[in-house]
Amino acid sequence: MPPINDTIYALASASGRSGVAVLRISGPASETVMEQLAGGSIEPRQATLRLLRDPTSFNPIDRALLLWFPAPKSFTGEDIVEIHCHGSQAVVARLLSLLASFKDFRLAEPGEFARRAFEHGKMDLTAIEGLADLINAETQGQRRQALRQSEGALGRLYEKWRKQILTASALVEALIDFSDEEDITQSVGTQVQEIVRKLHSSITGHLESSGRRGEQMRDGFRMVIAGAPNVGKSSLLNVLAKREAAIVTSEPGTTRDIIEVHLTIGGFPVLVMDTAGIRQTTGAVEQEGIKRAFERLSDADLVLWLIDSQEPDEDTSILTNMRATQGPEQVWRILSKADLHENNSKIASKDFDLAISNKTNDGIATLIEKIEGLLITNEEPQTSPLITRARHRIEVIAAQKALSTFMNGSLAEAELRAEDLRQAANALGRLTGRIDVEELLGKIFGEFCIGK
Repeated sequence: MPPINDTIYALASASGRSGVAVLRISGPASETVMEQLAGGSIEPRQATLRLLRDPTSFNPIDRALLLWFPAPKSFTGEDIVEIHCHGSQAVVARLLSLLASFKDFRLAEPGEFARRAFEHGKMDLTAIEGLADLINAETQGQRRQALRQSEGALGRLYEKWRKQILTASALVEALIDFSDEEDITQSVGTQVQEIVRKLHSSITGHLESSGRRGEQMRDGFRMVIAGAPNVGKSSLLNVLAKREAAIVTSEPGTTRDIIEVHLTIGGFPVLVMDTAGIRQTTGAVEQEGIKRAFERLSDADLVLWLIDSQEPDEDTSILTNMRATQGPEQVWRILSKADLHENNSKIASKDFDLAISNKTNDGIATLIEKIEGLLITNEEPQTSPLITRARHRIEVIAAQKALSTFMNGSLAEAELRAEDLRQAANALGRLTGRIDVEELLGKIFGEFCIGK
């Protein structure tokens, strides 16, 4: 991380020709340079129209709106100036060239404005991650979740838990200091055990209520289309994608690798995967495809297992095992090619979740509605914000395990219980950036574009 005593600048809007471009400046020399370009000072937090001039030649550059946000009440916690000029490439290039000529001015690195906000205590790491997700949001569901996290909902929850752990730690230290006072150790021991018990319960509830919903919303709900060869898997993928994403032929085993299509269903991001038909085969390529299909099935949020209406009595042992282990709500039995055998009594007696026809589109709208219903259920409001990244889950589980160790241990070994609490507090501290996060910073802030 470069020193934060210099001043950084960047084009904060998209590059290329546009109606308006925004240049952002942050650092101790922001106000001085603004006055040199604008020919004088402006009122804080008020949009001011000024003619910008080259401070050396006094040649006019452009007429622009200026905004000045004095520290510490700014995004980065430093003095910030924003220049809203015309989006001409010539105007932008001239302004960037001028800014580069000032002493201790340099072009910002990706995410450096956000990192300065973190360094100055304006945002914690979870809020920064939420901001990155908000910038990258493609669906309304992602937008809602990212906005809530960027406003600090997740960070406030973890910081509240960390403070409770610190309170418990202070009580354990009292147990160590007053180990000879039986009345004190008994009352303090009861108090600290109650704090840890309630906290452990809250963290466990957070993990259970979150499930993978926050991560699904951020990364995409993973839906796998599976079944025997030639049951209509690729055709269903094409129908859902509304384009020829996969090759469809009458020859079994056409799909050898995973075909992935990103869709938006009901405002939610969905990654739909078409897999190789599952059967006994001696072909090395097809065997590899089947192996990859099983890998996707084990990691899927929803499996659409297609059964050919012309062969409803095919071996479904794999499907039965999946429904038993993953749950019927996560593995749906879909009758495909239903238009070919509408009056087949064997089919009518089968327990299918839905019957569809890729040829006539019968049942497709109902299938999409059912998927939307599942996604909406997954986004139902929670009493606490959802976990959105694997990093969050790892640290929360680490805190939970440390508290479990505390609860299963004896307060007579107060030094060991103090270490349990320290580990739990450190795990939550790493989530918000309180401690030991230097190795994470480059990765997190590297997700941002330059100018944010």
